[in-house]
Amino acid sequence: MNRMREQFLTMVLLFGFLAGVLMVSSAAAADDKPEFEGSVSLYSQYVWRGFELSRDSLVIQPSMTLSYKGVSVNVWQNIDTDPWSTSGSGSSDNLNETDITFAYGWEFGKWSTELGYIWYALDQAYDSHEIYLSASYDTVLSPSLTIYREFGHYPGTYITLGLSHSVPLRGNLSLDLGAELSYLDSDDEGAYADPGDPDDEYSAFHTVLLSAAIPVPINKYVTISPELYVSLPLSDDASDLISDTGMHQGREVNVFGGVTLSLSF
Repeated sequence: MNRMREQFLTMVLLFGFLAGVLMVSSAAAADDKPEFEGSVSLYSQYVWRGFELSRDSLVIQPSMTLSYKGVSVNVWQNIDTDPWSTSGSGSSDNLNETDITFAYGWEFGKWSTELGYIWYALDQAYDSHEIYLSASYDTVLSPSLTIYREFGHYPGTYITLGLSHSVPLRGNLSLDLGAELSYLDSDDEGAYADPGDPDDEYSAFHTVLLSAAIPVPINKYVTISPELYVSLPLSDDASDLISDTGMHQGREVNVFGGVTLSLSF
């Protein structure tokens, strides 16, 4: 069985099982029903934590989330319409990544927190496994802090600080602005080496990701959102690492965008 089929079956079985459990639970508590969110994003580029993971091709990223009483399961995928690698040989499958996230979130006052686990099923690398803890506060700029800890093949810690603000536009439209600053601390020079010393692990202020989107409601359940992103390094070491490992050698700033169609009920 090839990897694409394995990932597809994993997604179907996971959501089928969870949907069955949630439907049985909701039947006993009609006032507290499970929620579903689905989306499909089309982007000009796949950039993850500052690293360019596609080149000159459209990427399609479907996502599905089921949640109930704070518990959620998400399946996200990356489909590259024209895979390419730094070695010049493309991936064998257009579907080259499937991420499955299990999480539990809770709120108290203006605070929102979430604890989760992410399994990254990758096409041309060892699968990655992370646990994370996030906290956000409902105030000006909606600050949020998230700490990710990789414990599989690429041990290290990744920390993000996020800020966001929504600017009202005409009618029910808004301009949603965001900024996410990150710090990457690797425990393995084989995964992320210090650009100045390949025998040492990389540890530095990493990137800032700037975003802008205008969600356009189509009806009660459907929204379409044009989006623009800019990813920039935050330090000299980050600049060297990103430019050395990206699909376009020497590129450290990535500007990309696209559109997301989302459904929720």
